[in-house]
Amino acid sequence: MEDSHPISQQQSVGWLLGKSRQVIGWVVLSIGLGLGSGLLIVLQATLISRVICGAFIDNLPPNAFVTDLVAITGVVLLRSICAWAREEAGFRAGAGVRRHIRKELLEHVFALGPGYTSRKQTGDLASVSLAQVEGLHDFFARYLPQLAIAVLVPAAILFFVFPISWAAGGLLLLTAPMIPLFMVLVGMGAESVSQRHFQALARLGAHFLDVLQGLSTLKLLGRSRQEAAVIAETSRDYRVRTMKVLRIAFISSAVLEFFASISIALVAVFLGLSFLGYITYGAYGHMLTLQQGLFILLLAPEFYMPLRELGAHYHARAEAVGAVQEIVRILHVLPSVPAGTRPLTAQGGILMHFEDVHFAFDDGKRPVLRGTTFTIRPGERVALVGATGQGKTTIVNLILGFLQPDQGRIRVNGNSLSEVDLEQWRRHIAWVGQQPILFSGTVEDNIRLARPGAGDPEIEAAARAARVLEFTRRLPQGLDTEVGEQGFGLSRGQAQRLALARAFLKDAPLVLLDEPTAGLDSENEALVLAGLAELVRDKSVCLITHRLASMAGTDRVLVLESGEILESGTFAELMASDSILNRLAGSDASRRSHGPHSR
Repeated sequence: MEDSHPISQQQSVGWLLGKSRQVIGWVVLSIGLGLGSGLLIVLQATLISRVICGAFIDNLPPNAFVTDLVAITGVVLLRSICAWAREEAGFRAGAGVRRHIRKELLEHVFALGPGYTSRKQTGDLASVSLAQVEGLHDFFARYLPQLAIAVLVPAAILFFVFPISWAAGGLLLLTAPMIPLFMVLVGMGAESVSQRHFQALARLGAHFLDVLQGLSTLKLLGRSRQEAAVIAETSRDYRVRTMKVLRIAFISSAVLEFFASISIALVAVFLGLSFLGYITYGAYGHMLTLQQGLFILLLAPEFYMPLRELGAHYHARAEAVGAVQEIVRILHVLPSVPAGTRPLTAQGGILMHFEDVHFAFDDGKRPVLRGTTFTIRPGERVALVGATGQGKTTIVNLILGFLQPDQGRIRVNGNSLSEVDLEQWRRHIAWVGQQPILFSGTVEDNIRLARPGAGDPEIEAAARAARVLEFTRRLPQGLDTEVGEQGFGLSRGQAQRLALARAFLKDAPLVLLDEPTAGLDSENEALVLAGLAELVRDKSVCLITHRLASMAGTDRVLVLESGEILESGTFAELMASDSILNRLAGSDASRRSHGPHSR
């Protein structure tokens, strides 16, 4: 069930910190490089103040500064290397976490199965796995390391300033909390703004993808301009929300720069008044030298720099907290089918029993199956027949493990399906549905999905058995011909034969067929049926169909009505009697004779 309650900001930050353990090495390296750069700043300030005092106060000759100038050049180079290495370490930390979270999201969505994804917009899920996971990058790459650096570097600078002047050190220490304080005050509410920003992006992406997928239908219905206007309005909403996020970021940066400048000015005024003799305390009873004053003054901006950078990256925290809400919402959805662990062997074929299976959607409000009971024996071909909405596809989803019975149980080779390792169970199943799902790639790539380790001869044999070679021979690149998303470039019949080739390549002992010839013309139907006849030889088969030609080739026909198996027998027996199957066959024949037979 889906968790509809958003998690708090503290929980979001806790979740993010938990994920940082995946890349703790890179985060620690980034912090170490930042601290190293801070210590180099202290050395740089020491060298510069010594050179200036030697040149203008002690009037030393130019050759007296050669060593110091070379050292300053080396320090600057080292700081540059540290800055580059720190940026690289931060990037790797962010990339590592993004990769881990995307993997976790995809694996969880796969575990939830089609039962979950069918209730969600594809664009919404794509937005979460792409844009919102991307929004976590700066939290790990910049904000999290900077959080530690903003404590360590100022502490290191105070360690060198306090022995020179407790007053200057005290000024730095007292003014430092102002920056994070105002950072929090100005950024208050940024998390909720970022969350609404990501929600607007998800809506825009989901709607845009829906429009692209249904573009031909919208054109035919004359609705393309109206949908374009909706997208434009959604884009405007997204632009407004983006500007709200940027406004908070810019205001936060401006406020932090202002208070940092004021704090540096206070230190500069204290040092100036000390040199003029107006302030005679704060240096442990002696006057500050020019070199000591320059050293403190050069360090003052660097003292606040980590705090200012933390403020600049604070919006990354707000963005990440906003993104986490939708990511965690998906990860908190519990699979409707708990994972089993029992191994399954199918050496003697598949024996499957449905025992008094009940199933309903919408928490029992929409019952589909009511005490369904039947058996499929090893090597037996069973046709499942019934009017639309009687639960045939639900039975297929139960067999595939995408759904779980509310009551009753399904047994496979003596094992309860709820206890079986579903991933292993699905390796024993070949499935050919009404709408073949093809992916962008070559024809060969789409066939190889069934068994990635298959060799080229096996791919070609499967393509030949499914009659795929009959049309790929006419294509310029044969099996290496590129296929567009959703089978673009292939006819419906060709796509169905390609899906059939996958089933041949998988060579599983149980074959599920869900209206495999629906929507095909007579030529393609004959080719697919010929391929199916070879595919199902010596295998257990569950065939969902309305076609009499398909039923005639099965060993037994089960007639499903109102969620129950009301008739069972051979095709010849049921057609020779006054059966429900006879009525269904008559109405289907009448519908086919009066309607167009689409290709």
